[in-house]
Amino acid sequence: MQVVPACATPAFREISREPNSSVSRPRVCGILAAVRQADQYVGREILSGQFRIIERVGSGGMGAVYKAQQPSMDRFVAVKILHSKFTNRKDLVSRFSREARAMSHLTHPNTAKVFLYGQLEDGSCYIVMEHLDGKNLGQIIRHEGPMEPVRAIGVLLQACAALQEAHDKGIVHRDLKPENIFLCTQGGIKDYVKVLDFGLAKVTEREMRPGSMILTQEGMVFGTPEFMSPEQAQGKILDARSDIYSLAVILYELVTGKLPFDAKTPMDYVTLHVQATPIPLATRAAGRQFPPALQGVLDRAMAKRPEERFQSATDFAAALRGILSAAALQDLAQTLPAGTIPAQPHSPSATDPIAFERTTPKLDSAPSDVSVPANGQSGTVSKHPSTKPGPAPVDTSETVVDAPRKTLLGISRGPGIALLIGLGVVIGVIVAVGVTLLIMK
Repeated sequence: MQVVPACATPAFREISREPNSSVSRPRVCGILAAVRQADQYVGREILSGQFRIIERVGSGGMGAVYKAQQPSMDRFVAVKILHSKFTNRKDLVSRFSREARAMSHLTHPNTAKVFLYGQLEDGSCYIVMEHLDGKNLGQIIRHEGPMEPVRAIGVLLQACAALQEAHDKGIVHRDLKPENIFLCTQGGIKDYVKVLDFGLAKVTEREMRPGSMILTQEGMVFGTPEFMSPEQAQGKILDARSDIYSLAVILYELVTGKLPFDAKTPMDYVTLHVQATPIPLATRAAGRQFPPALQGVLDRAMAKRPEERFQSATDFAAALRGILSAAALQDLAQTLPAGTIPAQPHSPSATDPIAFERTTPKLDSAPSDVSVPANGQSGTVSKHPSTKPGPAPVDTSETVVDAPRKTLLGISRGPGIALLIGLGVVIGVIVAVGVTLLIMK
């Protein structure tokens, strides 16, 4: 396996932004000057005037992303355009179109919507997507630092939902990283996740981003070394479990502010993903508190062998929800005063025949003025004094009862009454049926 970095710089995840733009892009050797040059699309109308390009919001080795206006719909959209120099590369054009077609079939609300795709008049491929206002996770980590675990897990749950739909349709993202998970406010909901770029135009040339390309004898494999699964780093065939590994690395970085390995070069990350054990959370961020189960969930999601990981994004999400449930219960317990939640004694019920039988009264009949010790324990049964003269009271000191419940025909009153009501209903139904038959005759 040969690693072909775009340029020999350790800052291969350093990000810069276009002026007046909230969309980040990779800083590649010598590309900043080129990015600031006049753009041939800005200010132009494309597709017979359907869209007017307003500004460029991001750029890379394969193409650029623009903010555009769609007058007929009175909305803004994002337009991704593949560089015209690649139009003679049938493999890239075919992949771009195939991925765009697949993305247009994804309908999950946490996936960035694709409205239109095709080729412009100059032969360049384009994709029209929904325009988003917000920040990607990479920007948030750099500007705000690590997230609280509960917030980070909430973000990952939405990403898992989007990916599950893609995986069900046979689409593997292959380049999950914080820059491809976008947080915005939608319908008044904050931290609303949009997953971007499901492999769209990610078969890159060398200038796309430093360290983002690996060439093998089996063909070209692309991705970002910091978040690349072991099988992806080795040029193997990928499935949904590769995305799960990348998601786990993203979650690790969200809650710690750091990656799970110490590395200086892209090749170091590739090697560590294949061979090394991730640094434990408690070691990586010693001053931070993490839910107890989080480490185990991350360990499984970042297992070296795909068969040892969660087998689907849904399974991964279920484990994350378990962490949230446990954390919520712990937070609730900490907010309540001591002794607010007492230990619950065993309560007999109809599903516990032994306990139910033990608490069922044993007397067939009992006088209404029977008294029971106030402490609820078995004791002596005695009659209240009577004001009228009469025979001496009967000594019942040896009679022991569990509760002063009366019975009906040898059956506890509650069940007895229910039984009689049931029998009455059955008899009524039989009579009604008989009368109906007589009338019909």
